[in-house]
This record gives sequence, structure tokens and C-alpha cells, in this order.
Amino acid sequence: MNEGYLEILNSISSSKPTPGGGSVAALTLAHGHSLSVMVSRLTVKNDKWIDGHSLASSIINQSEDNIAKCITLANNDSSAFDGVMAAYRLPKDKEGSNARSIAIRKATIEAAEAPLETMKFSVEFMHTLSKLAKDCNANALTDLASAAELGLSACKMAEFNVRINIDHLSGDDIDALQTASQNLLTECNHIMSEITKLYTNRLGW
Repeated sequence: MNEGYLEILNSISSSKPTPGGGSVAALTLAHGHSLSVMVSRLTVKNDKWIDGHSLASSIINQSEDNIAKCITLANNDSSAFDGVMAAYRLPKDKEGSNARSIAIRKATIEAAEAPLETMKFSVEFMHTLSKLAKDCNANALTDLASAAELGLSACKMAEFNVRINIDHLSGDDIDALQTASQNLLTECNHIMSEITKLYTNRLGW
């Protein structure tokens, strides 16, 4: 572990609101992607797992972009929350004006949309792991299982942040956000069940 990693952990543990849970969700997903790359590298090294080579190679080739996207999602979450705080610092609405209220609502919705994007990427990641679990190096199945747990955790953590941001808002746009997040979490849980069956069957557990 290097100083850069410790710097991130110290930043998270500070009393500042960002980076917070939404950013950590995206960083957790980045760890999952890194583990999936390790599993993929171990798979392509051995012709015994030839059936998994194509997907594993694809995961390796896309790894830099996928991890970079996770970092972007983490930064976007922090920026979105900073936007909420900035909106609350605006002068209070005067009679006949609701500019501040509109700004707060807009910023809060954006702060919910940021972790929703992390949820979408988590589900995409889980689908990939489900395919990889069938033919990857059997000696790395517990690492794949760990990557899947990280993907699921990232999705759950991001959902918390979607929910808390829209908790006191109403409207069709809010209903759509709520439905989308619930559907994504349900899908992620379903994929996790499939992955669990795959790796436990292959391990004989």
C-alpha cells in the first residue's frame, strides 16, 4: 500500500462531507474491477481454461477504461454533493421568488443521479462476472466471488445515496429515480444469486 492510497482513506475519514458514501461506492466498484482483472489474467495464462480466454482477454483490455470510469463516478458523486451544498448557501428566497428552492431541488436530483450511474455500472459489471464465473480459472473462483461481493456492495451503497437524496422530494421525476434504483438493486441481487450458484457448484461447496 502506498501513500496515495492512504491519502484517499484519510480523505474519506475526514469530517468533510465529500468524498462520502456515494464516492466510496464507486471506489468499491473499482476494487471489484481490479479483482476481476486478476482473475482474467490467471485464466488466460493457462490453456486449461481456454473457454474463458475470450471474455477474460476482453476484461483485461477494457480494464483501464473501466477503472477510470469508476474513479470518474466517484469524483462526480463528490461534485454533485458539493453542488447541493452550494445551492443551500444561496441567499434565501425573497417574496415572489423561489430561485433558491429550485436550485436546491435541481442540485439534489443531480446528487441522486450520480450514484444511480454507479448502480448502472455495478449491474453491468455483475453481468460480466456472471459470464466469467462459468469458465474462469477455478483456482481464482473465490477471488471472482469477492469481486462479485464488491460489485453488489457498490450497488447497495449507491442505492443508499440515491434514496437519501430523494427522500423528501416528490414528483414524477423522483418516482422515476426511485423506480430505477429499486430495479437496479433487484437485478444486482438476482445476478449475485446466479454467480453464487456458479462458483459454489464449481467448487463443490
